[in-house]
Amino acid sequence: MEKTAQKTILGGVAISLAAILWGLDGIVLTPRLYNLDVAFVVFMLHLIPFILMQFFLFHEYAYFKNLSGQSWLALALVALFGGAIGTLAMVKALFLVHFQKLTIVVLLQKLQPVFAITLATLLLKEKLRPGFFIWATIAIVAGYFLTFGFQLPKMGSDHDMLYAAGFSLLAAFSFGSSTVFSKWALKEVRFETATFIRYGLTALILLPYIMLTGRFSELSEVTTLNWILFLIIGLTTGSGAIFLFYFGLRHVKASVSTICELFFPLSAVIFDYLFNHVTLSLVQWISAIVMIFAIVKLSLQEKTD
Repeated sequence: MEKTAQKTILGGVAISLAAILWGLDGIVLTPRLYNLDVAFVVFMLHLIPFILMQFFLFHEYAYFKNLSGQSWLALALVALFGGAIGTLAMVKALFLVHFQKLTIVVLLQKLQPVFAITLATLLLKEKLRPGFFIWATIAIVAGYFLTFGFQLPKMGSDHDMLYAAGFSLLAAFSFGSSTVFSKWALKEVRFETATFIRYGLTALILLPYIMLTGRFSELSEVTTLNWILFLIIGLTTGSGAIFLFYFGLRHVKASVSTICELFFPLSAVIFDYLFNHVTLSLVQWISAIVMIFAIVKLSLQEKTD
């Protein structure tokens, strides 16, 4: 019993740490790669960790032969939506706001459970829980007020923020879709193998675009700071955070995980203030709290019913 409690605490700490690392990445690390092309950045953020994994996860290749066609399809969809499309949209959104509204971009991405639950209903035939539409509507409306306050968006002054919000929602949809496909894949795939394959497939998916559009020329633009950031993200807030997250999920209930994941938006707000001296307005604070509360209600309802 004591060992179980210790593992639960350790799992909760691991998920909380992963969430804090994601907050650090979204506010402090990835935005500082803004001098590079978005697609090139996402490609490198997957290629470098995959290369580094060869040194300590090379044994994962032995599991490939045991994977079914269905598992490969699910992992390919995880790589496409979670690795490629979702990360491209998120990085683009972060670059668009020029360090001014990074917290808002990160918080909007937390709407992904709305999309995940909806997609699970359509693809996995999971039953929608009572109250889903109410809490989903509250979360989306709060997301609007978080982004624009009580004003209507203006295509002139709010042009970049409008596009950033759109890309954040695309990221939320893509990461939510990836969550659904991950459920499908992890039924018969070890999380270490799934992470290893996801990074490799994402780099492989992006490679033709990078080659055909001449994005490899960006290598001449990569600064020493960029290389340092690529390595830090690859080892910590990227693959490192994912390993911590999946380790934690093995030892805690999904409902506990939902609470621990709140360190993501909380740390984002703190990091944005500490590093960029940006704070939310009163309306945005209230909207953020309402949105996160609605997302927690949706997640807990989905995972405990």
